Amino acid sequence: MRGYHHAATRGEQTRREALRLLAAGAMGGFCHAAARSAAPNIIFILTDDLGWAELGCFGNRFNHTPNLDRLAQDGIRFSSAYAAAPVCSPTRASIMTGLYPVRVGMTDYLRGDDPKYLSPDRRTLPKLLREAGYRTGLIGKWHLMGDYALRRGDPTLHGFDEVICSETRYIGGGSYFYPYAFMPEVQARQEGEYLTDRLNQEAVDFIARNAQHRFFLFLSHYAPHTRLAGKPDKVARYAGQPGAGKNRNNPALAAMLESIDEGVGMIRAKLQELGIARQTVLVFMSDNGGETNVTSNAPLHGGKSQLYEGGIRVPFIVSWPGHDRPGSECRSPVNSADLYPTFLQAAGAAIPAGLDGQSIVGSIGHPSSERERTMFWYYPLDKPHFLGGRSSAAVRRGDFKLIQFLDAGQAELYDLREDPGESKDLSPLNTAKTGELQKVLRDWISQFQAGGGR
Repeated sequence: MRGYHHAATRGEQTRREALRLLAAGAMGGFCHAAARSAAPNIIFILTDDLGWAELGCFGNRFNHTPNLDRLAQDGIRFSSAYAAAPVCSPTRASIMTGLYPVRVGMTDYLRGDDPKYLSPDRRTLPKLLREAGYRTGLIGKWHLMGDYALRRGDPTLHGFDEVICSETRYIGGGSYFYPYAFMPEVQARQEGEYLTDRLNQEAVDFIARNAQHRFFLFLSHYAPHTRLAGKPDKVARYAGQPGAGKNRNNPALAAMLESIDEGVGMIRAKLQELGIARQTVLVFMSDNGGETNVTSNAPLHGGKSQLYEGGIRVPFIVSWPGHDRPGSECRSPVNSADLYPTFLQAAGAAIPAGLDGQSIVGSIGHPSSERERTMFWYYPLDKPHFLGGRSSAAVRRGDFKLIQFLDAGQAELYDLREDPGESKDLSPLNTAKTGELQKVLRDWISQFQAGGGR
C-alpha cells in the first residue's frame, strides 16, 4: 500500500506540476498578448526641408500652423532635436535603421541613378514592427531606392504592407500638382489635385482601413522641398499678409506648410472619430533644415547642406496620450536615429543591439530631466553642395559643438547653451575643448576608415 500510495502521490504531483506549467504558460502567453495588445498605433509624419523655426509653436508668427501648435500643446515639443544629416536620404536611412548614416554607407542624398541604396538585408523599422504584429504603411516620399531602374532599395522590400503615392522615378525638383512627374502611374482622385492634399487623404483612409489592428503609418511628405509650389489661393492670402517677403516670410512655403498642417488636423480628427486617439502615438519631424535660398532658419545659423544648427536642428513634436506631459518642452538633445528604438520600445518589440539611436521613451515621460549625450555627424563631399554646404563632420557633447571642415582642416567650436545661433567661434579661445572634441570626432570617424566620399 505504501508503494502504491507513493506512486499515486508521485503521479498526482506530476499531474499537478503539468497543470501548473500549463497554467503558467497560458498566463505568460496572456500577459505577453496583453502587453502586445496594449501597444499603441504609431503615426510618423516627416516633412522635407522644413526648418526649425517655421512652426507657430517654435516661434513663427507668419506661417499658420494651428493643428501642429495644438499637437505641441497636447504633447511635447523637443527643442534640441536633430536630423542625422543636413540632407534628405541619410536622415531617412537613420530613421529606418537606428544607425548613423555613415554606418549604412549613405552620407549624401541619392541621385536618380545612384549605385547606393538602403539594402533590404537590413532589419529596418517597418520589418520589425510588422513582425511585432503591426500593419505597416508608407505614404509618400522614400528616397532610399538608389537607381530607380534597378529598384534594389524599393520600399516594398523593407516591410511595408502598403506603399502609396511613393516615387517610382527620381524626385528631382518636385512635382506638386497632378500629373506627378516622379510617379506618372498615379491617377488623380479629383481635378486639379494637389499632392499634399492627396497624401493627407490617403493617410486618413489608411487609418480607417486599419483601425481594428495595430498599425504603423509613415506619412512622408514631399513638401516643402523646392521648387516651392503652394495652392494658389493660399499663396495669395499669405502674399497679402504684413511682412510677406521679408526675412523668412515666404508665401509659397507658408502655403505648402499650411496644407501639411491641415493633414495633421484631418488625421487627429479621424483618430477621435474612430475612438483610437488615446491608443496612438503621433510624431512630427523634418528630415533636415530649411533651404536658405527660400527661407531663414533664424535664430539658428545656416541651413540645408550645412552642419550649422540651421541645417540639422529640426522641429520635433511627440504626442503620446497617457505617457507624455502635455504642453512640455524637452531640451535634451535627440536624434532622428532615436526614432527606431523609441518606436520599437513603444511597440513592445525587441530592440537590436549596436544601435546609435537611443530610445527617448523616458524623455517623453519626463521631459524636464535633461540628459547629456554625444552625437555625431559625418558629411564628406567631393565639392561644395550647391546650397553652400562644405565637406565636414561635427560632434555635440553636452552644450559644446565642434564642426570640423574636412576640405580645409579648420574647426569651429560653439557653446550652444549660450549661443544657439553659433555667432561666436570659441576655438581660438578654448583650445583645450577644441582639441578634446577634435580627438573624440577623429576617433569616431576612424571607425569607418573615412577617406572622403561624395
